[in-house]
Parts: sequence; structure tokens; C-alpha cells
Amino acid sequence: MSRNSSITSDSHTSEDIIVTPFAQILASLRNVRKNYTHLTGLPQSMHSRQSPRGPQPPIKTNVPPQDETYGKLASETLEELDWCLEQLESMTSYRSVSDLATSKFKRMLNRELTAFSDTGKSGNQVSEFLFQTFLDKQQEVDLPTLPPPPRDLAPSPTNLTRSSSKGRRSNDMGKIKGIQKLRHLNNLAPDALPRFGVALPADIPNAEEELENELDYIDKWGMDIFRIDSLTNHRPLTCVAYTLFEERNLLKSFNIPAKTFVTYMMTIEDHYNKDVKYHNQVHAADVTHSTHFLLCAPALESVFTDLEILAALFAACIHDVRHPGLNNQFLINTNSELAIMYNDESVLENHSLAVAFKLLQMENCNMLESLPKKQWQQFRKMVIDMVLATDMVKHMSLLAELKTMVETKKVAGSGVLLLDTYNDRIQVLKNLIHCADLANPAKPPDLCQQWTNRVMGEFFSQGDLEKEKKIDVSPMMDRNTVVVEKSQVGFIDYIIHPLWETWADLVFPDAQDILVNLEQNREFYQSKIRDSPPPGKVEEEGAPNGETKDSKDLHIDLTLEDLEETRDKRCSSLEGKTELSADGGLSSHGSSMSSLSGQSVIANQSPSPNRLSSLENLSNTNSSQSPAKSGASTTDRGGGGGGVANSTGKGRPKAAADGKTGKSQYSILSDKTARETDL
Repeated sequence: MSRNSSITSDSHTSEDIIVTPFAQILASLRNVRKNYTHLTGLPQSMHSRQSPRGPQPPIKTNVPPQDETYGKLASETLEELDWCLEQLESMTSYRSVSDLATSKFKRMLNRELTAFSDTGKSGNQVSEFLFQTFLDKQQEVDLPTLPPPPRDLAPSPTNLTRSSSKGRRSNDMGKIKGIQKLRHLNNLAPDALPRFGVALPADIPNAEEELENELDYIDKWGMDIFRIDSLTNHRPLTCVAYTLFEERNLLKSFNIPAKTFVTYMMTIEDHYNKDVKYHNQVHAADVTHSTHFLLCAPALESVFTDLEILAALFAACIHDVRHPGLNNQFLINTNSELAIMYNDESVLENHSLAVAFKLLQMENCNMLESLPKKQWQQFRKMVIDMVLATDMVKHMSLLAELKTMVETKKVAGSGVLLLDTYNDRIQVLKNLIHCADLANPAKPPDLCQQWTNRVMGEFFSQGDLEKEKKIDVSPMMDRNTVVVEKSQVGFIDYIIHPLWETWADLVFPDAQDILVNLEQNREFYQSKIRDSPPPGKVEEEGAPNGETKDSKDLHIDLTLEDLEETRDKRCSSLEGKTELSADGGLSSHGSSMSSLSGQSVIANQSPSPNRLSSLENLSNTNSSQSPAKSGASTTDRGGGGGGVANSTGKGRPKAAADGKTGKSQYSILSDKTARETDL
């Protein structure tokens, strides 16, 4: 836009100088309305200021009385147009369409979490946790703020490095800390690698054969990553990554030496803290496998380039490296060195990226040295975008952007989503890795329950540390008050199901079995709520006479140097079973947010003309297969395989029908609430 284009003259009308696309759309619609009222004879002054879904007063038209249908249709059309104009005019011009959806989703979720918190003390705690973790709250001056932590919990940047000399302190300012010395440069044979990239334990008979059997499920949703961890001497990430990169021919495509790749992956794996309960190398391997599985969806076939696939798998491998087992909010609240270094923005995600790219510069670790400069820059940008998307406070924004993308293409009439631009493809990839990172509740029930125990153990470890430091215990992290079962039900209802429902619409029908797993896991935890004992002290394994272990032996300082040290072995005791209870249950799924239904919108996906919503498909699932009703601890690991399992020649389980399960109440935008919530 030049200076000349903005200068008005006597020959210009007000419409001539409208140059921004949004304003042009409004002007065009206004002109359409004017012409429409002239053609139909409707009064120009008629203007409805309410949703066309609501009751409308009768409107007199100039249409001949014998054609009442015409007059009614004309009036309803004008009402619809007026509503659209009202919404468009009320939009803030500097906000994107996805921002509008994000704000709407946040208001809806906030309203529903408020209702959920009224179900009892545990419901309030679950609501507070979901609100703090998954909503990116913009700081406002009138918002209440937490009191500053005690002085010994909020050391100054100088005190954070007081153990260093003055000279060293100045030299360390630009360094990425947390980098360990390499130990794998000369450990690998020069001409050959182990079959699966890692040495296998000698104390497990037939370990190679058993590992091969486990990796046969690598193209299925239910691969047992915990068993793979045992069979690889606790190197599941290197094993899974090496297998996937070989299977996808990425090593050859990008001229990556196998030895260099394995050296780098083993180094990355060593930088995951094995004493952290959840965010460790097993979680990284699981997210990498889930990312691979989602990329295999037939609906996404031939959509992404090899470089984009390489970036997605790499991002999954490194997305939580150097995670200390403490969340971002804890690091921010305690003024940790990490939070100071990254300005409180996606602290752990930024640090994982910095560590991962720094390790690429180590000797014999640069697996991507053959990439041309332009490809390297594209790769780095994609990896950064995807890893930053794993910050949970961005959940609602990612969901809103994906939902907007899917709905817009459906409403536009084509019903086909052409991912022909980088922005479109990276948006899908960010949501894909976000889904993979939140896949635990959608895994087969036996795996889901193991992951739940691990993540709650990590939460309780942070809660114990907060008690030790005499600061407020974060929601969902007090082992004496948390109701695990109710937390999982709320987590699935308000966070997990809306996300996976939207993804299922994107790649229909490839994720339907994943939704079946999700429903089964929800039913399992729902059934446990009323069966739980009253809340009370949680007994840990190994604590004599029912006493809880003292948390004073858990020590984590807030400097990077101390975070590099191995956590106290007490953390491992948190893996024990905890008996927790509920003070109330949900009479229904609790959420009023419903999903899209219809056909796939991916361009190369053949749509199903009579497709039901995925939750309507869930109503045909045999409820007797749920572990909550059958007591089963394992399921067919092909579960969730969908089209991927078929495409690889491996069958997928069929869900029996009994017609007893009612349609769930989940929603993102139901007809009832969509227009009641102002844009």
C-alpha cells in the first residue's frame, strides 16, 4: 500500500478507499444486503440484533400474500445476513479468525469448569488444574497475583551462580547449561551396529526375538513401550527412533550415517532424566511412536514432504529433553534460572530445543551435517514450531486453529482441505505432535493406567517439594487430597476428548478406534469414583505402620547445576500404588462441547457420505469390553489402528455393538451453545 493509494480526491467515493480485505468484505456484504432488500421488497430499516436461532418477530413484506413461502424465506435470509454482519462488525480487527475461536473456546471451557468445580472439593481442584495448565492466560493489571515467594526461594541471578567464580560467571552467561559429556563416541563398532541400534540385556533370554515381536506393533497404536524399555537396557528412544528412521528410509534420503544417528540419539537419551517419573526417555519414545502412527494415517498420505516428516519425528524425540520433573509454573513462581533465561515463556520447551540443537554441534553427533543450508533452516524452524506447541498453555489456541481450519473448509462447500501451504501443513503438524503428547488417555487401558500412575507420581513429587519449600501446593499435586479417578474423568471430558474428536474429523475414519480406547478409559475411571475409599493420607510402599515418608529427603535446588544432578532415589518410591478417593461423581460426561460430524476434509481422503460422528460410532461399542466392567487389564494392541493397521497388512479389532451406550455429551461447538457465545 503506497502513499498515493491512501490519498482521497473529489472523484473518490468512500468505498473506493477501502483497501483492507476484512473491511472490503464488510462493505460488499452491506451492498448485498441493500440490493437484497430492494429485490425482495423488505424494509431497509429491518435489522435483527439477535441470533437467527432465537425466536423472531413476524415481519411484514411487500411480497404478494399468495406467496407466503417466498416472503418467509426472504425474511429469514435477511435475518441470517444481519446476524453475520453484526458478528463481523463486532470483531476486533487486529485479531485473527483462530484467535476469535480461541477466545470463544476459553469462555466456554471456563463456564463448564466453573460448573464442574461445584461437584465438590476434588472437582474444584481438577478445574483449577485444568484452567492453570491448559489456558494461556494473558496477564491483566486487575488480576490477583500470588504473593512473592520467600527470599530464599527467589534468589537473585547472582545468587543462582554463587558457587562460581566471578570470571567463570561472566563466561557462563552465554552457555546452554545442562549439557553432559558424551560417552558414546567410541562405543559403537565402526562397520556394524546392533540390529535395533542398541545393545540388549544379557539377563533376558531371547531378548532379541522378544524385542522383534514387540516392534512388530510399531505401526499400531498399542505398542508396549514399557516392555521395549526393559528389553533395550532402558534405551527405548534410541531403539524406536532408529527403527522408524530405517523403516521410513530417512537415513538414506538425508545421507545420515547410521553410527552418527545412534550416537546422537543415545546422547539425547542420556540427557533425559531417568529418575523423573513421567517426563523421561520412555515418554519421549512413546510420543515418537505416536507421532509416527498419526503420520501414517491414509488421510495424510503424500501430504507431508520427507523433510517435514524428519522434522516431526526429530521434534518428538527431543521435545522434553532435560525436563526436571517440575512444570513451567513452578519454575516461574520460584524464579528459577531456567525461567530467567527464557523470560518465563515456554521455559522447558525452549530449554529442550536449546539442549537438542547444542548437542548436534558435539563431535560425532551432527546427524544433519549433509543438509543444505536452506533445508537446515527450514528443518530448524519446523522443529522449533512443533516443540513450542507442546507447551500445554497453548492447548486452546491449537485446538481452535485446527477446529477453525476444519470447519471453514466444510462450510465453504468444497469439503476438501488442501494443505498446499506451509502455514496449513505446520498447523496440522503442531496439532499432530500435541495429540501425540496427550495420547496417554487414548491408549489401550492397560497402558493408559500405567501412564496415569507415572504422571500422578511426578505431580505428587512436585507437591512434596512445594510443601518442603513452604509454598502453596499446585492443584492436582497434593497426594493427600487428590482424587485420581475424578481428575482423569475431568481431564478426558474437557481437554482430551475435544482434541481427539477434532483430529478424528480431520483424518476420518483413521482415529475411530482411538476414540473407542478413550471412551473405555473414561468409563474405567468413572466406575472407580464411587468405589474409592475416603480421602486421607496416602501410604507409600515401604512406609512402616502406614506412615507416609518424610518429604525432606527430596531435594531439588533451583539452579541449573543442581538440576543436572540425579534426583534423590526417593522419587522412585512414588511409583507405588496410591489409594485415592472421590467425594462425588459426574452424572454425565460433564461437557456440553460437542464435536464435528461429517466426512473427512483432507484432499486425498475418500469421504464417507453417510458418516456418523465418532461418538455416535462409540455408542455401538460393546460396553462389556471396558475394563471397568470386565476387569480386563490388557486389550488388543492393534486397537486404534484404523486405516494404518489395514495399510500395513495388520488387522484391527472390531467393536461389537449392543446399542446400550448413549451418545456422549462432549462438545466443542454444539448447535445449542455455538451462537449463544458471542464472538
